[in-house]
Amino acid sequence: MSRIDLYHRAQQLRSARVPFVLATVVRAQAPTSAKPGDAAVVLADGTIEGFVGGSCAQATVRAESLRTLATRNSTMLIIAAGDDVSMGSDLAGVVRVSNPCLSGGTLEMFLEPALPMPLLVVYGQSPIASALVEGAGALGFEARLQDGTSPISEDVEAVVVATHGFDEEEIITKALLAGVEYIGLVASHKRGAAVIEALALSPEARSRIHSPAGLKIDARNPAEIAISILAEIVSLRPREEVTPLRLVAIDPVCEMEVAMVESSLHAELDGVTYWFCAKGCQRAFVADPHAFLS
Repeated sequence: MSRIDLYHRAQQLRSARVPFVLATVVRAQAPTSAKPGDAAVVLADGTIEGFVGGSCAQATVRAESLRTLATRNSTMLIIAAGDDVSMGSDLAGVVRVSNPCLSGGTLEMFLEPALPMPLLVVYGQSPIASALVEGAGALGFEARLQDGTSPISEDVEAVVVATHGFDEEEIITKALLAGVEYIGLVASHKRGAAVIEALALSPEARSRIHSPAGLKIDARNPAEIAISILAEIVSLRPREEVTPLRLVAIDPVCEMEVAMVESSLHAELDGVTYWFCAKGCQRAFVADPHAFLS
């Protein structure tokens, strides 16, 4: 895969709202198979498309890329052959890993997570709806203007109904069934209360509907109302805690960390799955597993 092909692939993934990590080799100290400028995309299932080194290096890139997706923070990864992994490991954003499989070289690569922007769906053809779509990008949202017949995908974070009386109950019901956490109804206090009351909702469902949508900032025109709604969405967004990579195993042969995903090499013995950085470790274990389990 050429670099241009890789960038096209990355754009495809972004357009499809698929999370991935772009891994780019920035420095290579021989002997290494990867060279500066080599790159790959790493998907959430551990699939690697592109080239950033041999099998052992790929195992480390896979594990650290999945950590990067979990933490949502970019990482400078240093893969060295020696046992000294302390140098540079105390720097923020730097991870240094000892790779016993390497033949003596060192790889440095930048791991950059590419995550879909939170998705806001707006219903209506009003000036407020247009102002919402126009202003959402500045706050890091992807905004889509839809009509009432369009389905709501499972990754929608917020829905704003600005249809001014058209299909409001149907759209709100659809958003509730899709599990949308924030549903804003652009309406007066009186009409909004009547729409919500007609739906006969549970207290939990009712708490997800905000009417009139937006924070109270004395907004007086469509742009100001849009700002108040976007501010309310931001204020109510759940702040996800950083979580470590949950599924990591130790290669029983070389003691490297390996991501426990289907794309990693593995073998089963007596109902237990063992994970490997490369074919060599896998073959050695399968040939004589008890030599590495004692």
